Amino acid sequence: MRIPILVLTLILAAVFLGTAVPKLTGQTQMRERMDHLGVSTGLTRLLGVLEIAAVAGLLLGLLWPPLGIAAAIGLTLQMAGAAVYHARAKDPAGMTLTPVIFAVATVALVVLHVQQG
Repeated sequence: MRIPILVLTLILAAVFLGTAVPKLTGQTQMRERMDHLGVSTGLTRLLGVLEIAAVAGLLLGLLWPPLGIAAAIGLTLQMAGAAVYHARAKDPAGMTLTPVIFAVATVALVVLHVQQG
């Protein structure tokens, strides 16, 4: 059971690190996407900070699973919110489903951690 946790954790950490950095640095493309969703610059940066914290929590969760579980739950909630914002903006189904897929992946990580005990 340890290998699936490791692989899923590393994938999620890489993905969320990749989305957090443009939010924190105010990358033009990210700003435009977030403006389209109606997300302010301040909230965008906060989301980036939360994603960096979650990445750290996911990775440290390999050593202390409760932290990984908490980080994954936080990301699940953030992805649920992202799906709502995409739906409100009437984005195409693929864009709206992307955060849902990542929410499912973070829930899967929680389940794996709990099963491992």
